Amino acid sequence: MALLEVDRLSTRLVLADRTIYAVDDVSFSIEAGQTLGLVGESGSGKTMTGSSIMRLLPPAGRITSGSVRLEGQDLLRLPERKMRQIRGRDIGMIFQDPMNSLNPTRTIGRQIAEPIIIHQQAKRLDVRARTLELLELAGMPRPVERIDSYPHQLSGGLRQRAAIAMALACSPKLLIADEPTTALDASIQDQILRLIERLKRELGMAILLVTHDLGIIAAHADRVLVMYAGRIVEQADTATLFAQPRHRYTQALLESLPRIDRDPAATLYSIPGSPPELSALTQQCRFAPRCQLATEECRLELPAMTHEEPGHSFACVHPRIDTGPALATGGSPSHGIASRTNNRSADVLLRLDDVIKEFPVRSRLTGRQGRAGGSIKAVSGVTLDVYRGETLGLVGESGCGKTTIGRMMVALEIPDSGSIQFGDEDVFRLRGRRLRRRRRDLQMIFQDPYASLDPRMRVEATVAEPLAIQATDRGRRRDRVLELLADVGLAESAARLFPREFSGGQRQRIGIARALALTPDLIVADEPVSALDISIRSQLLNLLRRLQAEHELTYVMISHDLSVVRYLADRVAVMYLGRLVEIGPTASVYDNTVHPYTAALIQAIPVPDPTRSRQRDRIAVRGELPSAVNPPAGCRFHTRCQRAEDICEREQPPLRPFGDNGHLAACHLPLRAPSLIQPGVAPDA
Repeated sequence: MALLEVDRLSTRLVLADRTIYAVDDVSFSIEAGQTLGLVGESGSGKTMTGSSIMRLLPPAGRITSGSVRLEGQDLLRLPERKMRQIRGRDIGMIFQDPMNSLNPTRTIGRQIAEPIIIHQQAKRLDVRARTLELLELAGMPRPVERIDSYPHQLSGGLRQRAAIAMALACSPKLLIADEPTTALDASIQDQILRLIERLKRELGMAILLVTHDLGIIAAHADRVLVMYAGRIVEQADTATLFAQPRHRYTQALLESLPRIDRDPAATLYSIPGSPPELSALTQQCRFAPRCQLATEECRLELPAMTHEEPGHSFACVHPRIDTGPALATGGSPSHGIASRTNNRSADVLLRLDDVIKEFPVRSRLTGRQGRAGGSIKAVSGVTLDVYRGETLGLVGESGCGKTTIGRMMVALEIPDSGSIQFGDEDVFRLRGRRLRRRRRDLQMIFQDPYASLDPRMRVEATVAEPLAIQATDRGRRRDRVLELLADVGLAESAARLFPREFSGGQRQRIGIARALALTPDLIVADEPVSALDISIRSQLLNLLRRLQAEHELTYVMISHDLSVVRYLADRVAVMYLGRLVEIGPTASVYDNTVHPYTAALIQAIPVPDPTRSRQRDRIAVRGELPSAVNPPAGCRFHTRCQRAEDICEREQPPLRPFGDNGHLAACHLPLRAPSLIQPGVAPDA
């Protein structure tokens, strides 16, 4: 018998003006020791399914039908008092945002101890010992020091470890992990997922892994459910689903992925349209309005589940029946990275020369610089050229200095020393009107479009604001705004709306339109697609490529997602703790990696191929990023590097060439000697 059996579960959100059909007739089961992946776009019902199992619904939520049986006991028929005993004891849950799920007024030790006290009535000394044991089990560095820390004193990776420890406090039989690594860097994400996998084996848990990242599913799930508009549209074991997807939505998700093992010349498939409004559903295939192959038959009724072979079922009238051609992208292929790089001139558009930027450490209470002094070494002596017309990818973990460099490139931060030259001018020596004119050419796309757009301004005013600041003729502004909205794929009616009336992907398009308003030479894009679904991400990446070709733009793409950088960038610069550790043409950096840190970042990227992702030997990055207030001496990466020797602790390695194509790296013990670099040879580390 399965550990968990969900049978025809339906959940509604009953609002004043409408009813949202969040989960509709969902059935599945999970065996003990098995990981079941639940994937789909935002709004598909994944999180609501997990919340329904836990009976942790919002006030408007109602479970209207079905059953949820844990070891044969129907959880939906239990009184709330009994259900509280099961939550935390038999079922644990890791929430998507640990900062929101942890109480900011209590230490993590007290929060982890709470379920132990409630469910196991342990003594105080035993509780503290068990809490330390759980923190160590969850991979928390120095748990004795961290047990009395508050959530805000921990990094995102450490907060997620605390949330995992809390979910595992009573050794639950079932763990629901709801997007447990969405906001984390690739290296920390890899550590967390490996930790969950190890704990599953050690504790014999079943896991429901909720995510929109198919690479994570390929590496960690035994079986997969694909969810769309509240319903399960396909389910199979992981290997079968990736090798032989049948539902056209599953196929579309897989073809929308930027992958490091895919030809970057190919245009990504973009799923047209957006998921349906779950309060206005009709009796048809819910994917039909977005499907290239939909016919009248698809619009007549909901397709029934077809059971093709044991364990593989799908609900599609026109299933994919072989490994035939890909879905049409709707656009012409872009030039590949190699050809784009060869077509670039050596015209330096922007030059950073030995740039240093530090931020004084300030008191959290007063905002003033603390008595102990000190400063955050955000950028430490970076020298870097950006060539006209190229896309330079700037990658590294959070806290490595990427965003600070990007903000200095567009004159939003002033370097403490060094220079930043745009053309033949030092940007920070300009004043008044000359500086304002130069800023026309330097624009930024921010990571969070909602936070960067004024919620009180309509889209027309938002996009036109740069034009007004630069004294563009008033009569020309509206025409320019409508032209820009059309450029980024938004209707003319969008000009009259407020940011809150758009989806995340649409808001990012508004941010792109604003950045284009003054026809800049350089755009710095700071994690422009990190918070978006697979389908929306592919639309925006294709859009950025098209706009670059049409407007002759130069991009600096800041990202911790190396698969996105592989797709867009001509060259890649890798940052670690304020320093540049590797830079070169994208193909060379990915295929002939020199620095162990770069190799670890690349190898931590989830690959949406179960056969490859589970066979890779990896160079793992150990622990957390050290403090930028007191960075390690010598090579700053040596504290986390498996190859480090004494020289790495004593001396800072200089950037030196590896080949004659501009590939540089700063490492005492490189993965490749300069004489061994050969084009197209992948690193064996």
